[in-house]
Amino acid sequence: MTDIPDATAAPTPHVVIIGAGPAGLTAAYELAERYGIPSTILESDSVVGGISRTVERDGWRFDIGGHRFFTKVKEVEAFWHEILPDEDFMLRPRMSRIYYEGKYYDYPLKASNALKNLGIWEAFLCVMSYVWARIHPPKDQTTLEGWIAARFGWRLYKHFFKTYNEKLWGVPTSKLPADFAAQRIKNLSLWSAVVNALLPKRNQKDITSLIEEFQYPKHGPGMMWERCRDLVEARGCKVIMNSRVVGVRHEDGKAVAVVAEGEDGTRTEYPCDHVISSMPISQLLQAMEPPAADTAEQAADDLRYRDFLTVALVVPEEYSFPDNWIYVHSREVQVGRIQNFGSWSPYMVKEGRTCLGLEFFVFEGDETWNTPDAELIEQGKRELAVLGLVDPAKVEAGYVVRMPKAYPFYDASYKANVARIVEWLEDCAPNVHPVGRNGMHRYNNQDHSMYTAMLTAENIATGSRHDVWSVNVEEEYHEESSSKDDPGRGARGTGRDAPVIDRSHYGEEHPVNRPNPR
Repeated sequence: MTDIPDATAAPTPHVVIIGAGPAGLTAAYELAERYGIPSTILESDSVVGGISRTVERDGWRFDIGGHRFFTKVKEVEAFWHEILPDEDFMLRPRMSRIYYEGKYYDYPLKASNALKNLGIWEAFLCVMSYVWARIHPPKDQTTLEGWIAARFGWRLYKHFFKTYNEKLWGVPTSKLPADFAAQRIKNLSLWSAVVNALLPKRNQKDITSLIEEFQYPKHGPGMMWERCRDLVEARGCKVIMNSRVVGVRHEDGKAVAVVAEGEDGTRTEYPCDHVISSMPISQLLQAMEPPAADTAEQAADDLRYRDFLTVALVVPEEYSFPDNWIYVHSREVQVGRIQNFGSWSPYMVKEGRTCLGLEFFVFEGDETWNTPDAELIEQGKRELAVLGLVDPAKVEAGYVVRMPKAYPFYDASYKANVARIVEWLEDCAPNVHPVGRNGMHRYNNQDHSMYTAMLTAENIATGSRHDVWSVNVEEEYHEESSSKDDPGRGARGTGRDAPVIDRSHYGEEHPVNRPNPR
């Protein structure tokens, strides 16, 4: 007997996904695997993975920013192991140190190491500074400076927190709010760190900063997303590379098509019932046809980003170190952090050599960003010499990788700007669904980005009404905000907050204060 199609069944929706990073590919996989809904994925770059890609040059592999595969979200954990078999994961020790005033301090804190490096007298002064801060806490703990000083004392704050955060954001710590620290080193204080150092627990997970082990794909995080791409294509999805979205047509209160431009300038229109977007939300809004309301466009123009570049230097294995990365708290050099890719995975380097990734926090278009690769490589060599890590003459090769829009920039108006954009989308194109780090303009980890995509896929497939704007990686990261604090949005979680930065600190010609390019 031949089955008769159910004429009442809803047709399979046409879903267009913008971006083939963790959020976009997670959404594509969930739709196809769980619900049988294929999608078209448009990626402007030539590789998948977004900031979680693995860059390969001449057989060397670079992890952009370093990605520890650790999560408290069981759905994300299950997803990782559904995409890659267990044998493709390595359990890696988490090791990192802080370089400060010519010495290396273990992180997490080890009492014997800190005492040896600081010296008995300075260690005593640090403890007394901590005691003083507990008795006379800083009056203003809404700033990063006050928040950290209250928990570690002023001396340790100046030793280990001030310089690195100012390199990362380019703003004095007294101008940064405490939001970022309260998320990144939540529950960690001098007392808890010392207790952990003296009475360590195996694989400490209660305090995220003290995690001892993590999973890692043996060929880097891009391995995950390259495999995910293959799986979604096998399930009927189309992944179209080098295809830059230049338009999202909307009419009668919904998006009806996405327009993308290929490398040769040819434009293609993709009809859609839903759009899942992980492209920067500012660019998404600017791509709307017809244009969005002036207030929403102005909000999009006002959003900014912090950018990132890596100078990767190939050196003999004798210059390797066991750390995943070293935080550089020295003002003598510009580099903020140094990865050892061989410590992440031996599969990322070649026998007898390793590769060090020097990370610089920049703004696209600033002096460092525009410096020629050859000069950046020479600067990297010099800074390794200053740090006493590598003889510059022993560097065998160098590569530069630039990553625009690596960090959503949190200034005083970003929440209101995002709220205006989302409010306009909900009114005029509710079938457009922002997800992920840049898609939602949130300083999220990979697992949070993936989870927003998972819930969005479920909303589309089943009609559920998960509010992805209230999604957080961990329950303790959830912060309630009132409608007054977050206009137009009501109570919302913040994901993992970065500091809110006062842009007036910069001059008018600084990249962060230039109009967002169309």
